[in-house]
Amino acid sequence: MNNFNYWTPTKVIFGKDAEKQTGALVKAQNCKKVLVHFGGGSAKRSGLLDRICDSLKAEHIDYVLLGGVVPNPRLSLVREGIALCKKEGVDFILAVGGGSVLDSAKAIGYGVVTKGDVWDIFLKKVEPAGCLPVGSVLTIAAAGSEMSDSSVITNEDGWLKRGYSSEYGRCRFAVMNPELTATLDEWQTMSGCTDIIMHTLERYFYPAHEVSGENMITDSIAESIIKTVIKNALILKDKPKDYNARAQIMWAGSLSHNGLTGCGNGTGDWATHQIEHELGGMFDITHGAGLAAVWGSWARYVYKENPERFAQLARNVFGISDTGSEKAALKGIEAMENFFRSINMPVSVKEMNIDLTEEQIETLSLKCCFGKTRTVGSFKKLQYEDLAAIYKAAAK
Repeated sequence: MNNFNYWTPTKVIFGKDAEKQTGALVKAQNCKKVLVHFGGGSAKRSGLLDRICDSLKAEHIDYVLLGGVVPNPRLSLVREGIALCKKEGVDFILAVGGGSVLDSAKAIGYGVVTKGDVWDIFLKKVEPAGCLPVGSVLTIAAAGSEMSDSSVITNEDGWLKRGYSSEYGRCRFAVMNPELTATLDEWQTMSGCTDIIMHTLERYFYPAHEVSGENMITDSIAESIIKTVIKNALILKDKPKDYNARAQIMWAGSLSHNGLTGCGNGTGDWATHQIEHELGGMFDITHGAGLAAVWGSWARYVYKENPERFAQLARNVFGISDTGSEKAALKGIEAMENFFRSINMPVSVKEMNIDLTEEQIETLSLKCCFGKTRTVGSFKKLQYEDLAAIYKAAAK
């Protein structure tokens, strides 16, 4: 096990009716004015937004509203939010929604306190001076942004999707009521389950040379999270209102992306996310589904770097007993794809009704490696030619 630092400062309020505590939680931040940031109409239609606002009013907290966040959240709305916060004197941001709303809220927080254009932060040209404090009322179990340091934004100029991670961006609190996820349709629910699994796998597949010795505890936690999501996703397919299943998945989403499953395992890989980000930027696809569509192609391309690592996943998650590492590894990859199929997730880009052209594959590959100026991933360092091969395999 390697040395590591682990810090999770987010206060979690979990369970039924947890959102009723929002006003008191915000008041404890000693803020003067709040930006309530949310997505489309579901927060209004469900009555959640009204309940949140009533909770703020009960604590005599002033607030302004900014909705309109969409999946793959847009830079233009982030810039609008920055301008609104500066105009209104906002000193706290409350994100009501899923990962996209949280990503947008964090980006606004960076932009308010940092000179220059916020996009330069996501291009890693400048470091943020800080971030307005952010709290969340979570409505989708998927991204894990409520406890992570991450934010991902899409720039409509060129449709570039870029992420940034900073300890400044960790939420002060996360209000998590599994009941709020029960209105999601099957596609959103299963895309979220896939995203949770992928956040765990990205940390699970680290370069063999980075870790000396066995890391049994972290591996066991990661494998347990994956098994938990698989089991409860299948329950929700038949019983979409099952509270316990939604609670298991919601908590798994936070644990999968708050750093826990990477403790002692180095930085992880993250190539699948980088590959999907370019697809998301080009085609505006659902993030979790996009991850499912490319993971198998990535896995088959890289598994020979350390087939035993894939074999361990196959044994401990899917019960595959083959003794040969390569054979077990391939069976494990197939088992993961079969699970995705069982919850109606795509296992190729073509299954998302996208027929990638050679020109698009070239563009995606060039964007992903920043015009051949970087490699992607760490389990196997991928260059332009490798990325093109993976996109081509995923296109079939």
